[in-house]
Amino acid sequence: MFYHFKNREGWMNDPNGLVQFKGVYHAFFQHYPYAPRWGQMHWGHAISRDLIHWEEQDIALFPDMPYENSGGCFSGSAIVKDGRLYLFYTSVSEELGQTQSVAFSDDGVTFTKYEGNPVIAQSPLGDNKDFRDPKVFKYKDSYRMVVGAGKDNIAKLLLFKSDDLLHWEYVSELISDGKFGSCIECPDLFQLEDKYVLMFSSMRSLPHRVCFALGDFDGSRFIFDNEEEPFFAVETGPDFYAPQTFEDDEGRRILIAWMYNWNRSAGAGQKQVGAFTIPRQLELNLNDELTMFPVEEACGLLKKESRFVAYDKGRLKVIFEGKTVLDKAYAVEPDVMTLEDVGVVELFINGGKETITVYIC
Repeated sequence: MFYHFKNREGWMNDPNGLVQFKGVYHAFFQHYPYAPRWGQMHWGHAISRDLIHWEEQDIALFPDMPYENSGGCFSGSAIVKDGRLYLFYTSVSEELGQTQSVAFSDDGVTFTKYEGNPVIAQSPLGDNKDFRDPKVFKYKDSYRMVVGAGKDNIAKLLLFKSDDLLHWEYVSELISDGKFGSCIECPDLFQLEDKYVLMFSSMRSLPHRVCFALGDFDGSRFIFDNEEEPFFAVETGPDFYAPQTFEDDEGRRILIAWMYNWNRSAGAGQKQVGAFTIPRQLELNLNDELTMFPVEEACGLLKKESRFVAYDKGRLKVIFEGKTVLDKAYAVEPDVMTLEDVGVVELFINGGKETITVYIC
C-alpha cells in the first residue's frame, strides 16, 4: 500500500491549498498533467478523510485566463470564510508577470475564478518577475497574506492585509536578504501555542533549503526570538521542499511538503514524478524547540528498526540496494523512528527535533 500521495500521471511538486473543508482534508498541488516534467502549471487536487488514504480528484485550476497565459497557476494557499473555500494562487502571464489571484468553491469540487482577478496586480517592489506563492491566514478580525518576492537578486518576504479577502493593501517587508537567493518561495506564517513560526523555502542551499524561525507577530512585523541567528532547520534531508501548514478541526498544526528535489529527473519510461511527505504535526517541546512528527493517524506506521537505516562508528546512513544514499555524522547514536514506503524513507530523530526525508526512486 502506498501511503505517500503520488498523482497518477505527469509532474507534481509544491503542495498548495492545504485545508480541512466540511470535514474533508484537501491537498492541492502544482501539476503538469501531460508529461513527467515542469510545464504550464495547473492545480491538481486530492482528498482524504484520515490523512493516510488519498483520492486524486479532477484538476481544480486550469490556466485558462489571459492573466495565466504564460506560466499558468503557480503555488498558493487556501482559507475558509463564511462556509466558502477560497484558493489563492500566483497567476503568471506574459503581459503582467507574476500576480496574485483567487478562486472559490462552495462544495470543494467546482472552482470559480474571481472576476476581479488578479487581486494583487503589482508588486510593491515594482517588479513582477519574482512575486509568488501567497499564504493567506486570519489575524484577529482581518486577514494577512505573505508573498515570496525578490529584486536585484535579493530575496524578500512581503506582507499584505485585507478585510474581505478580495481587496489587499501592502503592509511591510518582513525579510530582505540575499543569502536566500533571488526570491523567497512558499512562505508560511502561523501561530503555534504562544509563539509564531515563520517558515519558507530558500532557492539557495544553506545547506538546508527550508528555514524556520520562532518569534512574535503584531500584524505588521515579525519579531524574531533570536535576532543574531534567527533561522534554523528542522528537516535536514535532501528531498524536502515547499512545505505548507494548515490547522485542522482538532486544532493541530499539520505540515505537508514536496518529497523530491530539483536536481532529479524522471527515469526512462517513468510516467509520474514527485510525492507528498507524510503529514506531520508541528509542536513545541518542553524546551520551546520546534518539532515535527507524523500525525497520530500515521504513528502506527513507524518502525524502530529499519533495513534501510544503520548507525555505525559515528555515522548514520540510509542504504538502498547496497548504495549509501545518505551519510551523516552524529557523535552519539540518535533515537530514530523510521517511516518507510515504496521508494521512500522518512527519519524522525530525537522526538522530531530533526527529520530527514529521502526519496529513493
